[in-house]
Amino acid sequence: MTRFRESVRSLLREQVLNAAYDLVAAQGWSGLRLAPVARIAGISRQTLYNEFGSKEAVGRALVEREAERFLLGIQQELDAHRDDLEAAAAAGVGFTLQQAADNSLIKAVLTAARGGDDHLLAYLTTRPEPVFNTATAMLDAYAADAWPEVDEESRHLAVEVIVRLTVSHIVQPAASPEESARRIAKITVRTAQYVRRDPAPGAAGDSLPA
Repeated sequence: MTRFRESVRSLLREQVLNAAYDLVAAQGWSGLRLAPVARIAGISRQTLYNEFGSKEAVGRALVEREAERFLLGIQQELDAHRDDLEAAAAAGVGFTLQQAADNSLIKAVLTAARGGDDHLLAYLTTRPEPVFNTATAMLDAYAADAWPEVDEESRHLAVEVIVRLTVSHIVQPAASPEESARRIAKITVRTAQYVRRDPAPGAAGDSLPA
């Protein structure tokens, strides 16, 4: 019975977040109202309030869900380039920047911020959850496993650099996603003081310049 209730609640939250996503994408954050969300999701407004409590909580859950989807995609990109940190960083950042450019929710968040409403943008850039802490923890654990030759301090610095620069480029793009990803990857690798592994057994890698 407990598992059934949890499944029902999970389905309810997905219905609500799907409805909220569509409304934010179409009308922006300022146009999001809980009554239309409840109507589109097919539930009562009281049920919606019981589950989320406020418009802000719905917005936070939306950003958290998108962040989770981004992180899954990033991990797939990293896995495809596990033998080369710079290529992995470029692929992961490129994926993130391109997805952000194509994502209706991110577009709505940035548009609202430019109009003076930066509530949702704060979840992306300044509040500790979900983006910074979640992304940093995931990337740090991944890097420790994939590139153990990078010392701990350099790894922490490199992860912080790549997360913060990527979010910065989402908020204010400076170039194409491909070019931004290439530059962020190069900065990350130099911060990590990374030595590329040579595929030949016993061969020495080439150090990147400091």
